[in-house]
Amino acid sequence: MPSQPPKRALVVIDVQNEYFERGCLPIEHPPRTRTLPNVAAAMDAARQAAVPVVVVQHHAAKGAPLFQPGTHAAELHEAVAGRPRDHLVTKAFPSAFAGTDLAEWLAARHIDTLSVAGYMTQHCVASTIFEGMHRGFTMEFLHDASGALSYANAAGRASAEDIHRVLSVVFHSSFAAVASTAAWVEAVQQHQPLPRDNLVLSNRRALEMPAR
Repeated sequence: MPSQPPKRALVVIDVQNEYFERGCLPIEHPPRTRTLPNVAAAMDAARQAAVPVVVVQHHAAKGAPLFQPGTHAAELHEAVAGRPRDHLVTKAFPSAFAGTDLAEWLAARHIDTLSVAGYMTQHCVASTIFEGMHRGFTMEFLHDASGALSYANAAGRASAEDIHRVLSVVFHSSFAAVASTAAWVEAVQQHQPLPRDNLVLSNRRALEMPAR
């Protein structure tokens, strides 16, 4: 018997002006000029396919240097704010589930698959993907509708490109099906799941690769 088609929701995480304004947290890789149009395209495709769209907005505690409620920087970017949505989640922690009504809202609509886009790959996106998988959802990640920042601290240095690439590989190993926005739109239109991978095969392929 064929499996049931995915019951999806698109979760658009923290597409806020903070990531686009000078002096804040500019997304570096993939470039915002590419990822933002893909976020918009995913929202439009979801609307056309009757896939619910959940928009997530981060509000930090009073006194924090970023994401202060009531400021322009903390507002949703116009590309997201100007598009229809089915639910708005306001969060104070990295995961969109923590301290919000997201899980209850999804359960009431019998959603079993979450397609995640937005910012940042290594922070709120990763937290939501990990928690969603642990809660039993099938997770999907639109790798070209998300983006990362570079880091340097006492533990070392990592470019935005390395962070985004490594996390995409880690996600696809067992946490989420990773795909381009175009591939995701096609899967949505065909009511099909995205192809998935697993940890064992991911590791075996890596061991078979010649050393650089």
